[in-house]
Amino acid sequence: MKKIGLVDCNNFYASCERAFRPELRNRPVVVLSNNDGCVIARSAEAKTIGIPMGAPYFKWRTVIDKNRVAVFSSNYALYGDLSNRVMKVLFRFCPSVEIYSIDEAFVDLSGVPGGADAFARRLKATVESWTGIPVSIGIGSTKTLAKIANRFAKKHARSKGVFDLTSSPDPDLVLRWTPVCDVWGIGSRHAKKLRREGVENALDFRLLKRNWVKKKMTVTGLQTLLEVRGLPCYDFAAGPPPKKTIVSSRSFGHPVFKQSDLLEATAQYTTRAAEKLRKQGSVTSNILAFLQTNRFKLGEPQYSNSISIPLPVSTAHTPTLIKAAVSGMERIFRDGYGYKKCGVMLSSLEPANGRWLSLLDLPPDDHAQHTPLMNAVDACNNRWGRDTIKFAASGINGTWRMRREMCSPRYTTVWEELLEVK
Repeated sequence: MKKIGLVDCNNFYASCERAFRPELRNRPVVVLSNNDGCVIARSAEAKTIGIPMGAPYFKWRTVIDKNRVAVFSSNYALYGDLSNRVMKVLFRFCPSVEIYSIDEAFVDLSGVPGGADAFARRLKATVESWTGIPVSIGIGSTKTLAKIANRFAKKHARSKGVFDLTSSPDPDLVLRWTPVCDVWGIGSRHAKKLRREGVENALDFRLLKRNWVKKKMTVTGLQTLLEVRGLPCYDFAAGPPPKKTIVSSRSFGHPVFKQSDLLEATAQYTTRAAEKLRKQGSVTSNILAFLQTNRFKLGEPQYSNSISIPLPVSTAHTPTLIKAAVSGMERIFRDGYGYKKCGVMLSSLEPANGRWLSLLDLPPDDHAQHTPLMNAVDACNNRWGRDTIKFAASGINGTWRMRREMCSPRYTTVWEELLEVK
């Protein structure tokens, strides 16, 4: 029998903050969104207090202070690096790994030494020992069942973080315990429709007729049904599929009125988008720049706009993309507004090594000329930290940057912020 494991980092952002702060163990921890707006991650203790996901920080400030909750701004450099460390451990010990998200990965546990359950428990202990990040592992004959098993492993303490649904004496009990809205692949709209039909849990869903599911939930719903029945529909991918569009944007720490600040932010976000573009080995032939005011402040004048800039030649060259994005932003900028957000979106992506050539692509080796420079910039920033080499157009100390007043040090990626042991 095929055995697929889902390795999921527990309360990942909160666990990252605890990894270098042992005094925070058993203490409630929350992580806030950009500009310290809403709660986007909670430790188990914070959930017990009743702090909901997405809670506005200012509304829950009294509860947070009363319960001595440790609060952190988002530290994406730290989270990304610790995620990479967790995935390296998985790649080292598992025969096949598919990264699903920053804190989740599917692993193939078919035929592993000692059996899937024992192997998963050793893997869990190794990940926690080597990275400091606690994980839960669910095992099933399909990816959907592995997701269900992982949820059971998290919710039930007696499983000790690992649950093998394939060897469970009563798998139907687990499916009956799983609400239909928590089945991977069933969204809120379909969950409401299923509840109207009397389908409350995964077991009820499994008993539905295939034709009805295909008619009401399309082919995707049918694939989910087959997966719940133990028939694999989703194979292991060699890697994450390349993105069809790449968006880079942030809300500002305070309203931005000056065009120069807005252009600096545009250049910075374009730089980030270009890095992601090169990382997946793609080029783009179209960039969209957009900006908007704060629509929640009804008493203030509102304005939003966007502009699409086609590129004559597909490229991943950051200066070329910055020039196009900045020129577009200059055209849609209007004085007299306090802007809350701007960003860029790269579209019409294609593989860098298989791109369509154009008569305008002169000289023919223009793309090859830019590639070594961009590779060198990326290599330096990967080794010595983001923005070790940056483009002048993005400014030096922009006042437009988002608020991160409670950000922890970047313990693993910046020399000046390494943990000191006394």
